[in-house]
Amino acid sequence: MIFGYVPSRRLGKSLGVNNLPEKICSYSCIYCQIGRTNKITIERRKFYKPEEIKKAVENALGEKVDYITFVPNGEPTLDVNLGRSAEMLKDLGKIAVISNSSLIWREDVRQDLSVFDLVSLKLDATDERLWKRINRPHRDLKLDKILEGMLEFSRDYSGTLITETMLLDGFEYDFEGITNFLKELKPDKAYISIPIRPPAERWVKPAKPYVIMKAYEVLSKSVKVDLLTDYEDLNFGFSGDARRDLLCITSVHPLREEAVLEILKKDKADFSIVEELINDGKLEVKEFGGKRFYIRKR
Repeated sequence: MIFGYVPSRRLGKSLGVNNLPEKICSYSCIYCQIGRTNKITIERRKFYKPEEIKKAVENALGEKVDYITFVPNGEPTLDVNLGRSAEMLKDLGKIAVISNSSLIWREDVRQDLSVFDLVSLKLDATDERLWKRINRPHRDLKLDKILEGMLEFSRDYSGTLITETMLLDGFEYDFEGITNFLKELKPDKAYISIPIRPPAERWVKPAKPYVIMKAYEVLSKSVKVDLLTDYEDLNFGFSGDARRDLLCITSVHPLREEAVLEILKKDKADFSIVEELINDGKLEVKEFGGKRFYIRKR
């Protein structure tokens, strides 16, 4: 339920809240670092009780963090208690949520998101054909409704609004269309990212550098843009229980080998714990971009 803290490239030191018990999502993005979505749904349901989440966060907050961040192994807005959980955490620090935007056309979802100090919304495409190829949405979702919901949310939201656009090799992007939409949305910052961890589909590759720079050049004419193309640092939180730390973090955030070794060092543990988790079928190893990653096996 709680993992980290983790060094976030967007949010600084972030304590993660995984408010879904398994990977439940409205998308099955081809680049998802958690893998394919086995259960694609747009039905909001109750999962953990807000009181349980608050207690878990209180127990995990050993030092000051920049954000307590709802970033589960799925879409956080599928949790009908999302807004209430966020409200209960307000007295513990600033609260953030990273959403794929898919349910923002719903008024109740917009109300829940408005509770957060920072909201990150996904914007991979503004044309439906590309959106379906990359995000592989639930069949009942409509991109035009999602985009309108994003605009409606931004008009009333008083917190920090950021967006993220993932760039992949082999796709034709309409950067002018994305820029025009962002100009109307008015986010505080628009992030351009590439996959840096093993994606759901093995054939997925990061966009070429010239495509990234073209996107930056076009988008920066209308909004403040930043690039997410490098790895985060190795300053992960630790509890003294290496087994727990590795399983909690890798369920949402695949760890490259350098980060695993750093966590083991902090927890005063050796690599035999990792080998045991692999042999027990709880961790798996994948290669991507010349790096070795450890991922929670589902």
